[in-house]
Amino acid sequence: MTPTITNDKALIVIISVFIGSMAISSVLANKIISVFGFFVPAGVLAYSVTFVCTDVISEIWGKEKAGQTVVGGFIALIAVLLLVQAALFWQAAPFWKGEEAFRSILGSTSRIIIASFTAYLVSQFHDVHAFHLLKRLTGGRHLWLRNTVSTAVSQLIDSVLFITIAFYGTMPVAPLIIGQWIIKFAIAVLDTPIIYLTVWKLRHKAGLHPEEAIV
Repeated sequence: MTPTITNDKALIVIISVFIGSMAISSVLANKIISVFGFFVPAGVLAYSVTFVCTDVISEIWGKEKAGQTVVGGFIALIAVLLLVQAALFWQAAPFWKGEEAFRSILGSTSRIIIASFTAYLVSQFHDVHAFHLLKRLTGGRHLWLRNTVSTAVSQLIDSVLFITIAFYGTMPVAPLIIGQWIIKFAIAVLDTPIIYLTVWKLRHKAGLHPEEAIV
């Protein structure tokens, strides 16, 4: 098996995790949970995984491939919204008794997905741009710095846009924004070793120099 094939397969897996995490985060966000005293949508962990994926793709495959992944994720969000609306519109079987609960969850999911559209496009493209800007400024060194800084700022932008659009008028917005950003920032710090390990392993399998990217 050649290094190119190995890393093509790795890219497919990472993109699949990216899209799956992003799609399910829109559903999980219906529940507000408490994490160390901070109140955040339950989809926070799933959505944070997407930034890990784009950072790894940016580092290994470059800015263009990361941008394509973001666009692909946006198309997936549109598909999820349309499928949710179709399921809500479809008449239920007469013996099925879960319609009220189904609509309670997936009905609000539509607003959450619309909020995701705006927050997703702005924050994800900012993350990719900031990651590569910091990479140029540091001469390709300090992966931990560009991962943490680009994700921290992008997640702040995402939290403000997403929480405001998704929950304004129904829940206290400010505590949710603060709580979500703090938890996301903590995840960004904690996931740095995972990114280092993933990047090292992919480069090692491809026979690349530690600073090389697949183009």
